[in-house]
Amino acid sequence: MSLNIAVLMGRPTTDIELKHTPNDISVCSFTLAVDRTYVKAGADREADFIQICCWRNTADFCSKYVHKGQLVAVQGSIQTRSYTDKDGNKRKVFEIVADNVHFAEPKRDNNTSSQGNYPVQQNSTPDADYSTGNDDFEEIPTDDDLPFK
Repeated sequence: MSLNIAVLMGRPTTDIELKHTPNDISVCSFTLAVDRTYVKAGADREADFIQICCWRNTADFCSKYVHKGQLVAVQGSIQTRSYTDKDGNKRKVFEIVADNVHFAEPKRDNNTSSQGNYPVQQNSTPDADYSTGNDDFEEIPTDDDLPFK
């Protein structure tokens, strides 16, 4: 059994450009600037720059709605790949292949208010997507006859 789950929150360093494979599958990649949690006294906060790759509906969603500097949460898995660069050097790349991308801050507006909801990624499961802003929660009445305390 293995476990490979990566969850990051950060800001894309550029706007996202959608590309297509020869088989017309949507793909995009971008760099996510992720702030480190620890800050040395008297120093500025540092960030790590993580490469993100998205496929199909996730790529379509990101290229259409996610923009440079916007705070997003990315859920996916870590993958590695190797290639030879133009100078003949062997390179190894670590990247996150994103399964889901969600907005992590209120939508910015040209006005002073931040009303309105972001669109929801098409391939995400409705009960796992909290970015819609719906309040579909129901209060559960307390019951003193529970078998545990």
